[in-house]
Amino acid sequence: MNVMTPKFGLGASVLRKEDDALLRGAGRYTDDETRPGLLHAAVVRSPHAHARFTITDIEAARSAPGVHRVMTHQDVAALGDLPCMASPKQVDGKTLEKRNAPILAKDIVRHVGDAVAFVVADTAIQARDAAELVAVEWEPLPAVADIAAARADDSALVWDDVVGNLAGHMHVGDADATTAAFGEAAHVTRIDLVQNRLVCNYMEVRSAVGEYDAETAHFTLTSGSQGVHGMRGILANAVFHVEPETIRVVTHDVGGGFGTKAFVYREYVLVLEAARQLGRPVKWTSDRGEHFVTDAHGRDNLVTGEMAMDAEGRFLGLRIGLSANLGAYTSQFGPMIPWFGMSMATGLYDIPAIDVDCKLYLTNTVPVDAYRGAGRPEAAYLIERLVDQCAVDMNLPREEIRRRNFIRPDQLPYRTAFGRLYDTGDFAGHLAEGMRRSGWQTFESRREEARARGRLRGIGMATYVEACAFPGSEPAYVELMANGRVELKIGTQSNGQGHVTAYAQFVAEALKLDYDRIDVRQGDTDDTPTGGGTGGSRSIPLGAVSVRRASQTLAEKLKKLAADELEAAAADIELADGTARVVGTDRAIDFAALAAAAKSEEDRKAVGEFKQDEATYPNGTHICEVEIDPDTGATELIAYTIVDDFGVTVNPMLLAGQIHGGVAQGIGQALIENAVYDQDGQLVTASFMDYAMPRAWDFPMFDFKTRNVPSTTNALGIKGAGEAGTIGATPAVMNAVADALRQAGVKHFDMPATPLRVWEALRSASSAA
Repeated sequence: MNVMTPKFGLGASVLRKEDDALLRGAGRYTDDETRPGLLHAAVVRSPHAHARFTITDIEAARSAPGVHRVMTHQDVAALGDLPCMASPKQVDGKTLEKRNAPILAKDIVRHVGDAVAFVVADTAIQARDAAELVAVEWEPLPAVADIAAARADDSALVWDDVVGNLAGHMHVGDADATTAAFGEAAHVTRIDLVQNRLVCNYMEVRSAVGEYDAETAHFTLTSGSQGVHGMRGILANAVFHVEPETIRVVTHDVGGGFGTKAFVYREYVLVLEAARQLGRPVKWTSDRGEHFVTDAHGRDNLVTGEMAMDAEGRFLGLRIGLSANLGAYTSQFGPMIPWFGMSMATGLYDIPAIDVDCKLYLTNTVPVDAYRGAGRPEAAYLIERLVDQCAVDMNLPREEIRRRNFIRPDQLPYRTAFGRLYDTGDFAGHLAEGMRRSGWQTFESRREEARARGRLRGIGMATYVEACAFPGSEPAYVELMANGRVELKIGTQSNGQGHVTAYAQFVAEALKLDYDRIDVRQGDTDDTPTGGGTGGSRSIPLGAVSVRRASQTLAEKLKKLAADELEAAAADIELADGTARVVGTDRAIDFAALAAAAKSEEDRKAVGEFKQDEATYPNGTHICEVEIDPDTGATELIAYTIVDDFGVTVNPMLLAGQIHGGVAQGIGQALIENAVYDQDGQLVTASFMDYAMPRAWDFPMFDFKTRNVPSTTNALGIKGAGEAGTIGATPAVMNAVADALRQAGVKHFDMPATPLRVWEALRSASSAA
């Protein structure tokens, strides 16, 4: 393909470089990996949510065909536990007292799926068969399956030394100022909401290959991740207690991450330790059932929001009480997720006084951690459901109460009560555009038409803001190779977003080079010296700026090299289609010859690094229209409109894909998905037979438009977009559902709006009428 370079620069809607290999079946996922002498592993897991146990016999498993090792706690006792890296400050001034997960449980398990033994054999089938032969004597203990049970006065304890299962207690805001605001209020609106628990369910389940070189005492872990450098640091410093340089972490293609693949899991440690003990490479691959009971879950909190208003519906103060479920252990970033959410709790509104109280509870469930949005979807859901209820209580149009309370453009940059610094935006502008595109003003006629057909039609809006691309940097390394191609190395990690394409666009723009001649390398700690990984929508806002700077520096170096070879001034050299030439002449030298002419490697290499001091704040409006069949409770999405401010768009096609996927996940939470435990701590939605996932037919065509106001924080004006769809979708959908149900007398409704739950709510309202 020989397409002119301008088609590959910033703002171009170029096709994904990644897709050719994936469509031809040439992708390289962890489970595709094989090695000479490769062994396979299976994990023995607890069937109980809480129990003491004794492994009474492993000899039958050891003597089973093909088995090489049966590992229990004593085989990994010298290793560190899986660490919690989050230390939010508590109300008593102390840091959180962490409850880390052991690599293999010693004598007590705390959730279904907790690991007690690791079996290594010649084949995966032999390992699984032998795992069933490990004899375990169980003594079940009382279990705590949800927040309500955990905080009950007579609750069983997940950890004997954690009183009331309360692992942490945080406070943000000014309680006195908020109390004063509530004292002056003409009206106070209160809402109680449930954030349902979710299972990530990325397409590719986790897998890991561990290797060990005894001569060099060097480990190699190959696994799907969201960043190899952070994973290496935890493995080296917290678990194996070795120098980071003695561990190599490699990630190839990744079939979805969504935050949940950012963490170090016990199986990664176990394949490495087994490889060290056995002197052979070891692979473990999860199945979908294991994913449900081992990989970190998302969301799961109970929250109360109260808004103090004056007589005109202007917000005076916000009070929030949040109870968050941590699961059985304090996961890698789990305790910080509610804090992230709290820091965004004011949304796009000018609220002068805030008081937020957050309690973190342990339960006998899978640990909870970051899932697409990591606290920000929870915050947006609360404030937008609360604002809608404020409108109902004050008898104001939903759009009007928002307009009255938005942060005005002349107030920007605006420091929130939580210290967040919003730099740019036109919040009333994207609300107005969303209303226009969705036909908001003509909705009542559509409602009446639906009513004539016996249906309940509702429309809902939600505005959102998220914090992403947190302060920091992501260096980029570019090099002209001997064959004339250009190679970029960077420490972010694509999980399907299209980073290879987006980064290549910046390189192509600077070097005037076809992007098919650019190779992007990620996912190898031995190959790239640094890396912050992918999460919090940071890769493009931080990484792309560094890539651009590195590419521009390399372009200047190549012009200087070419000037020396062509006996011209560097200012007279232009780059085009893989050559450097003297402007206005036919004198030229191709990139391969330039590479050969370089007197040192540094002449054909460049590094770029952009350091950002403040987060960026994408924002927007989502409007959803639904129709409910009262006879079945089924909810149909009729229309969905999105108007977003992402500052600057790098690739419109990639951006649309990110937003569509995020909205689909938000809709999934609102209407379909729900992880349910029974009172004994058994996950009753532990497969796709019971845990519903959204399908293509659940969605309408999305009407997506950007209305960008460039960021002044980011050097290119980019705000980030990876999580935005999820953040705006859930409140928009549920506000539409609530609007529809309000016609039938349903005053309050929690996620998910499954047909049964909607039908029950309608029946209850009908009987109470």
